[in-house]
Amino acid sequence: MERSKFLSLAFAVTVIVYGGVPVVSQTLQDSSANPLNLKQVPEIVRPTPFPLNSAPLETARSIEVRSPDQMTQRDRELEADAEASIGEKAGFADLGFNEGKWNYKQLVCPALPNHMFLRFTRNNGAGDISVFSVSIPRGNEGRVRIIPIQRRGYSLFSPAPINALTISAFNHVRAEEGSDSVPGWLGTGMCYAALAGASPQALPIEEMAESNRYPGASAPALEIPKQGGAIIRFTDVAPLSKPMQWTMIFNGKGKLLKASHAPASISAQKEIQPSLPEPNAKPVPPSPVDPGR
Repeated sequence: MERSKFLSLAFAVTVIVYGGVPVVSQTLQDSSANPLNLKQVPEIVRPTPFPLNSAPLETARSIEVRSPDQMTQRDRELEADAEASIGEKAGFADLGFNEGKWNYKQLVCPALPNHMFLRFTRNNGAGDISVFSVSIPRGNEGRVRIIPIQRRGYSLFSPAPINALTISAFNHVRAEEGSDSVPGWLGTGMCYAALAGASPQALPIEEMAESNRYPGASAPALEIPKQGGAIIRFTDVAPLSKPMQWTMIFNGKGKLLKASHAPASISAQKEIQPSLPEPNAKPVPPSPVDPGR
C-alpha cells in the first residue's frame, strides 16, 4: 500500500512515502480491561536524513550568486587565505590556474553554513572556457576541495552534475558540517546543483500554471522510499530555454548515492492533423508503367 504525505509550506511541495505499512497501536492503561493482553506496536519510522518540517522554501528556492565586491570582508579574507591551496589543487586537476585571468563569484548556500563556496571561471572566448567550484571550510574542520566542471570547454571526466568525484566531494563537505547541522532537503539539493556548475532556481508553484513558459517542469518534491533515505527532485528553470530536471538519491544516513541531470520532459503535445488536398487541386495522374517490366 502507498501512503502520500503533503507538506503545506509556502509552496506546494510533495512528500511521497512508498510502501506504507499499517500501524496497530493501543494504549494499555488497565490490564483487566484488555483480556487479550494486546501489546502496543511502535510506529515504524523510516530513516531519512532530512526533517519533514523544513524551513520555508522561500529561503532555498534559489542560490544567491555574489561578486567579490558584494561579499563580506570576512569571506574575501577567507578566499585570500585559501588561494594557495586552491591553486595547488587546481594544478593537480590540470586546470591551468596560473594561466590567464581567472574570476570568481561566491555561491551562497544557507544549507551548508560551515563552508564557503566559490566558482572560478576563465573565459578565453567561445569554446575555450574553464570552470571549477571550490569548497572552503569556515572553521578548523575540513579542507579545501575543488570540483572541476570544464577545462577549455570540455568536461574533464563525465559531466560534473553526475560525476562520482562531484558526489564524493559533496559527501565530504556534508560530513564536515558536523552532526549539529540538519539542513533542509531542497536547500541541500540546490547547493549540490550549484557546486556542479548550475545557478539553480526551482520552479515557484504560482508559475506552474504557465505551462507555455515552463513545459514539463514540476514543483520540488521529496520522496521517502520504503527502505528509508530520500529522493530529491526539482526542475531548474534558470536556463529558460531548456529547464533541467535534477534527481538526487540519498541513503538513510544522508550520503548522496546518485545524481541525475537531464532536460525536463515536454508534457505539452501538439495534435497532428492529417493533411487534406486543397479544394481546387487537380488530381495527380498515375505514373506511366513501363511495358518492358
